[in-house]
Amino acid sequence: MTSHQWGRVDDDGTVYVKTADGERSVGQYPEGTPEEALKFFTERYAALAFEVELLEQRIKSGMLSPEEAVESVATVGTQVTEANAVGDLAALTARLEALTPVIDGQRESRKVEKAQRTAESRAQKEKIVGEAEKLAEGSDWRNGANRLRDLLDEWKALPRIDRSGDDALWRRFSTARTSYTRRRKAHFSEQHEKRDAARAVKERLATEAEGLADSTEWGPTSGRYRDLMKEWKAAGPAPRDVDDALWKRFRGAQDAFFGARDAAAAAEDQEFAANAEVKEKLLLEAEALLPTLRPGGDLDLAKKAFRDIADRWDAAGKVPRDRMKDLEARIRKVEQAIRGVEDEQWRKSDPEKSARADDMVSKLEAAIARVEADLEKAKVAGNEKKVKELEDNLESRRQFLETAKRAADEFSG
Repeated sequence: MTSHQWGRVDDDGTVYVKTADGERSVGQYPEGTPEEALKFFTERYAALAFEVELLEQRIKSGMLSPEEAVESVATVGTQVTEANAVGDLAALTARLEALTPVIDGQRESRKVEKAQRTAESRAQKEKIVGEAEKLAEGSDWRNGANRLRDLLDEWKALPRIDRSGDDALWRRFSTARTSYTRRRKAHFSEQHEKRDAARAVKERLATEAEGLADSTEWGPTSGRYRDLMKEWKAAGPAPRDVDDALWKRFRGAQDAFFGARDAAAAAEDQEFAANAEVKEKLLLEAEALLPTLRPGGDLDLAKKAFRDIADRWDAAGKVPRDRMKDLEARIRKVEQAIRGVEDEQWRKSDPEKSARADDMVSKLEAAIARVEADLEKAKVAGNEKKVKELEDNLESRRQFLETAKRAADEFSG
């Protein structure tokens, strides 16, 4: 018999392993020597020990889930218990049993991590739902759809939470997306209808503008083009593929008309340049009348001279547009100066105003006489309070009288 620390080989080649319950046959090795037989079965033990060591490493590193780890420990444990190998099988079993608290700790740790991930996922999903619902209430049609797609991708990347909570949040998210999509489609449908209506309006406006392009009625046609432009702006945008083309037609017709009008105006300005020179000379005559309007001047003579100048002014005809404002302002200045002197003379000689001024003087003088008589009576009676009141009244009326006399003198002068 050949023996080993954990086993032996019987004379008939049977190999035994020593266990806490006694010896157990693990097989025979008739082909070789007892030493070779023990080596064969101890190598089996070594392989089994390596497998236990490998399982320890995988479990402690967290490569296996707690469920996988329990299953693997049970499988390897069965292999150790039933192993046809020679070695310290009890030690291997003890090592496997020592993994149980490790697995329990990992299971608890994973529960904590899962709860944390669930809470984070819930918070993130609630945030996604809140943003989606806000988008659904808004009208950001350009960016909203893209943002909702991004939110959907973010949702899919998050882990599920408890089923009821996850389903409730998903329903809110889905409802928000559906609501936004419906409103967006309705908006663009309405916009499409408006653009079609705008196209019809702009086609009509472009056609009318083209019909006016050859008109030589500069004033009325210019006004009509302004009205057409207001209608064009009020019509809103047409479909992009036709809006630019319609505008090109409309603008082209406008440019043709106003180009022709400007050319005609330029020709007129050249023709009217001589008229401006005539009016420049007339202005010198008119402005020479201003000194004669001073006090002592002959207003009637100035008025007669200005009427003659005005007749020649009208007969001179039109002037270039860029000169019109300046020339008219200068002739009007002379006219207003003559009219101002005339109005001032009339104001001073107005018989009605003069009569009213004289009447006011008479009334004030009569009233002052009555107050003076009352004042003498109050003095005789020794009524100091009455005397003070009448003196104040008399002073006020005398001031009014002076003012009235100056006005009467001005009219009589």
